[in-house]
Amino acid sequence: MTPERADRLQTLIWIVLGLSVLCLLFLLSPILSPFLLAGILAYICAPLVARLENLGLPRLVAVPLVMLLVAAAMVLLVLILLPLLHEEAQQLVARLPTVLALVNERAMPWLKEHFDIQLKLDTASLSKLLADNQDSTQLIAQKLFQSLRIGGIALFGIIANLFLAPVVMFYLLRDWQLILARLSAAIPRPWHAKTLAIVKEIDAVLAEFLRGQVLVMLLLAGYYSAGLFLTGVSFALPVGMLTGLLVFVPYLGFATGFILALLVAVLQFSGMTPVISVLAVYGIGQMLEGFVLTPWLVGKRIGLHPLAVIFALLAFGQLFGFFGVLLALPVSAALLVGLREVRVLYLASRIYRGEGEQ
Repeated sequence: MTPERADRLQTLIWIVLGLSVLCLLFLLSPILSPFLLAGILAYICAPLVARLENLGLPRLVAVPLVMLLVAAAMVLLVLILLPLLHEEAQQLVARLPTVLALVNERAMPWLKEHFDIQLKLDTASLSKLLADNQDSTQLIAQKLFQSLRIGGIALFGIIANLFLAPVVMFYLLRDWQLILARLSAAIPRPWHAKTLAIVKEIDAVLAEFLRGQVLVMLLLAGYYSAGLFLTGVSFALPVGMLTGLLVFVPYLGFATGFILALLVAVLQFSGMTPVISVLAVYGIGQMLEGFVLTPWLVGKRIGLHPLAVIFALLAFGQLFGFFGVLLALPVSAALLVGLREVRVLYLASRIYRGEGEQ
């Protein structure tokens, strides 16, 4: 076999191997979520663990310490969110009669005038409706209970994943250097230098992505907190901080903060002025994030086109669910580095230059 044919055969083998790995990842995608979450957190926390280790702290102490810091941050986020939801639920119950009266005074006349629909809502009729349909309500509750029992296996899977992710993260952080060394040793020697150069470039792109994303989160947290405070909305600081810190989850973070702020505005005031103010704050914030902060602090750092961003979010969300959305942008940025190398090889190939076989 000539060297040229041997190179082609080797290339074909690597292509088949790569496609097989992608197929395997697709088939195993339902159980990969805790490993993906642990991998993301381990990659983010590995530099901090290394820094603590350089300061003289044993790695077996540095790893649990960093994990405790991550857990404390997540608990703090929950402690900010839960009191807010509890307070909003209480306000909703207390202001329900006022809201129904406002609907009767403003919405119902508009429906009557434009659609000839005549309705009237009040607490008494709602209470009577629930009392008259008590059996149906109980039947719905029974069906909901049965659905919870049917979904018990899925619930168990979620809980198992929550406990599995920290275990995987611990072992990844503990053996981080060993894992990297073994991966480096497995690379074919002729490709070793080039592969390490590509990996370092990918690592640099991901580092730029993380730094840019953190800056976007902090700036938006400050903007939303200040904007909601100026509108006089209660819980301006927790809602604004929550909105800013959750923007790393595309769409979901913004939607969560927006809905919470809108509920606070509706329940706290009468009239549409506070609601319009919240809409203005979040509308400007979305434009600020999409057209200024993200392109400036993140987009230029990783070089992804907006259409590529949208496709990546949809594709990774379809394959890996929620954690796939988290992975979409950093993994796409890493793939972009590989595509640049493929483009260079393609432009240097005989196929592109139109040269025939030697």
